[in-house]
Amino acid sequence: MLQRKFRVALLEFGLLSLSLSLSHCHPTPNQLLFDAVCIYLNQLVSSSESLSLISHLPLQPPSKSLSFFFFCFSRILLSISPQLCVREVQEEEMSKAGALDLASGLGGKIDKTDVLSAVEKYEKYHVCYGGEEEARKSNYTDMVNKYYDLVTSFYEYGWGESFHFAPRWNGESLRESIKRHEHFLALQLGLKPGQKVLDVGCGIGGPLREISRFSSTSITGLNNNEYQITRGKELNRIVGVDKTCNFVKADFMKLPFPENSFDAVYAIEATCHAPDAYGCYKEIYRVLKSGQCFAAYEWCMTDAFDPNNQEHQKIKAEIEIGDGLPDIRLTGKCLEALKQAGFEVIWEKDLAVDSPLPWYLPLDKSRISLSSFRLTAAGRFVTRNLVKVLEYIGLAPAGSQRVQDFLEKAAVGLVEGGKKEIFTPMYFFLARKPLTEESQ
Repeated sequence: MLQRKFRVALLEFGLLSLSLSLSHCHPTPNQLLFDAVCIYLNQLVSSSESLSLISHLPLQPPSKSLSFFFFCFSRILLSISPQLCVREVQEEEMSKAGALDLASGLGGKIDKTDVLSAVEKYEKYHVCYGGEEEARKSNYTDMVNKYYDLVTSFYEYGWGESFHFAPRWNGESLRESIKRHEHFLALQLGLKPGQKVLDVGCGIGGPLREISRFSSTSITGLNNNEYQITRGKELNRIVGVDKTCNFVKADFMKLPFPENSFDAVYAIEATCHAPDAYGCYKEIYRVLKSGQCFAAYEWCMTDAFDPNNQEHQKIKAEIEIGDGLPDIRLTGKCLEALKQAGFEVIWEKDLAVDSPLPWYLPLDKSRISLSSFRLTAAGRFVTRNLVKVLEYIGLAPAGSQRVQDFLEKAAVGLVEGGKKEIFTPMYFFLARKPLTEESQ
């Protein structure tokens, strides 16, 4: 196992060295040593495949002396690492994606030659590029699908399988906090073995698999993105929940299920993509059995948000473009929409308020972490350079760096929104569909 981890680290350090040579970077020896150690430790939980074709690429060395050194060093590493690299054997707990997984997944189901034009079309929906809120709402299906085709491999590379934040205790790892956040939701719903549950906007199914195993329930993941569903099915099969959990491709504004189909429904940072909260919640109300509950973590602007404050508006726009959102609603609007849809709200709270550690800590540039290194400023620098070299040598499609750029915008906006307490990714509510006379 340690041999394999060292081989993977060697390969990815070679890629970083090549990227440094191509970008003519001149970091100090201490910075290089720090990067090397961080990459090595980070790759203890990474997977990769042989990149033997890289060692045969006809790359010309840069002219500057230090860049030439990085070029030669990378060529040596990339020449010997394919002979050392082995395909990772699937383990019970799957690791994060490696550099080659990132490269091969970029663009999702979009043809690789069309990725750049898809990026340009996606950007034009947003305020930063002159886009209008109404256009985002009326074309939300196209916008959100493009977004997840473009970013899913980045998310999986950085976050693992569960694409969401969590309140966090001192001494708790990001991964532990994410699992606890999912378990908390399952406990609030009172899930029981054998129940049929709907996950609205399930991503690649990380929470679905965790909650299913935690509660012994059968969960249907609803997603309108074909690439994410393909990934989710593969991951379900690997961990052995493919017999009890499945995916349905559909729009959560038009759920393809009969009334009273599910014993519980939940959404984790997903229904924020809906152009209309009331319409989305009304559909969830329809398919939920009477007397049963719907719980969610919503992305919202808090009461501290001032729509007349230009800095607040800039932060909101950065989050919207970086996260594929038509608009970010106020917490009060979500609550109002729930009641209009017919739900009884049992309780609601912004869980970010009492989190011992800030929820945005994984993205904060002032923080250094080896357990979630890829999310830190140094880790994002490494990823940015990896993407640069992967795009340069043709393993990643043109436009990949542009995707990385708007994800960087999102990270900046999320951290600033969290620090100013004008944004939360964990406005929680537990709501109940009232019992009807028939069900009583």
